[in-house]
Amino acid sequence: MRIDPKSLELQERVVAINRVSKVVKGGKRFKFAVLVVVGDGMNYVGTGIGKAKEIAEAVRKGIEKASKNLVAVKHNADTIPHPVVGEFGAARVLLKPSPAGTGVIAGGVVRAIMELGGVKDVVTKVTGRTSNAINVAHATLEAIKNTRTESEIMKLRKSSSEPEIIEEDDSTETMAEVEAAGFGNVSEEA
Repeated sequence: MRIDPKSLELQERVVAINRVSKVVKGGKRFKFAVLVVVGDGMNYVGTGIGKAKEIAEAVRKGIEKASKNLVAVKHNADTIPHPVVGEFGAARVLLKPSPAGTGVIAGGVVRAIMELGGVKDVVTKVTGRTSNAINVAHATLEAIKNTRTESEIMKLRKSSSEPEIIEEDDSTETMAEVEAAGFGNVSEEA
């Protein structure tokens, strides 16, 4: 389900700026890759990467892409419903719920995503083989996508706890019928 960004009052935050250079005959050409996080501060958050020769244009592109990739953040009061791990590439992000008043305990990228997603109390840890801002942002969004509310979990449990009805197959043959069909003495092991 896609979320319409026009109906939301989105705030944006530039999280990382990466200057990329290309060596050409006349010298170096510089471009910028900007990681932007957008969110409404209550329920929705998204990330996007914009690339351009100027930072302002890269930010505009990043905001445009981020608003197209919004994800719903599931809340339990001011925190997340349960601990969850998100993985993307070599990045792993652990999100844990915390008591009221704790605040957002997180690094730069994860903090921006949590705050713009409306989460006020959470403890996070980036555990992985990279601290690349882009991969950490994607891993955080994966963790948010994997969270489930209590009602969603109960609905899944109820649907899986119903007993399956197994119908008896009438084509089961007795040992005597198998032996009579010419398969020899089946009851004795060779």
